[in-house]
Amino acid sequence: MFETYILNKEDLNMKIRVEGEDKTKGLAFVIHGLGASKDQPQIRAIAESFWRSGYTVVSFDTTNGINMSEGDFRNATITQHYNDTRSVIEWAKSQPWYKEPFILSGSSLGGFSAVYYAINNPNEVKAIAPISPFISGQLSYDLGGEKVKRWQESGWYTEESSSNHGFIRRLPWSHMEDRLKYDLRDGAPSIKVPALLVTGSLDTGSTSPESLKLLYDALECPKEMHIIENAPHTIKDSGHLAELQELIGNWLNNLS
Repeated sequence: MFETYILNKEDLNMKIRVEGEDKTKGLAFVIHGLGASKDQPQIRAIAESFWRSGYTVVSFDTTNGINMSEGDFRNATITQHYNDTRSVIEWAKSQPWYKEPFILSGSSLGGFSAVYYAINNPNEVKAIAPISPFISGQLSYDLGGEKVKRWQESGWYTEESSSNHGFIRRLPWSHMEDRLKYDLRDGAPSIKVPALLVTGSLDTGSTSPESLKLLYDALECPKEMHIIENAPHTIKDSGHLAELQELIGNWLNNLS
């Protein structure tokens, strides 16, 4: 295992971790969600699932997050998160352990980036495993209820982070305007590689099981969808994490 820093497209430092660079099964990128980090328990559980199955695993801290990379959380957007993912993959292509096609997995906004990269770069991707992914800006807007109304009226969204206790997340309305540009359902039919979709039964809104089913139905590839009972959006419970790892491990065993 080693860690390093690279510059993203805005010349901000990004922290990267590579584990199992001597593994021979393949390569996997694991992407955290908005305001999270590569060290979040859920992201670590996903990364360990791939590493134990014989994959080299790349995880990283996106910029404008709450982690070891540079930036200001108020500048976080869907576009920036996806572009950081692209920067990491471009860097990986210059490394001796790089293998193609690779697997993409991630949680929440990281799940979005995994699916969106597969839509835009189909020849590079072997499979995708989005966990409670952000699916659509319009769904976020429509299902956001009073929170979205207050956000639009005040210009700011303010909430304590569920994955970083004590940190108050503040995002300008421009974040939602950027979010509204994206809907994974538009490109989902073009994906031909296997997909594993997982969410918790207690997840809500645009990442709820009902919302994930909309993405599942839009996919025309070999696909699985699983719901972890009594798990919220950010999975922390050891039993839920073990179930997530089992689902990923079984899915990897069945990949050709």
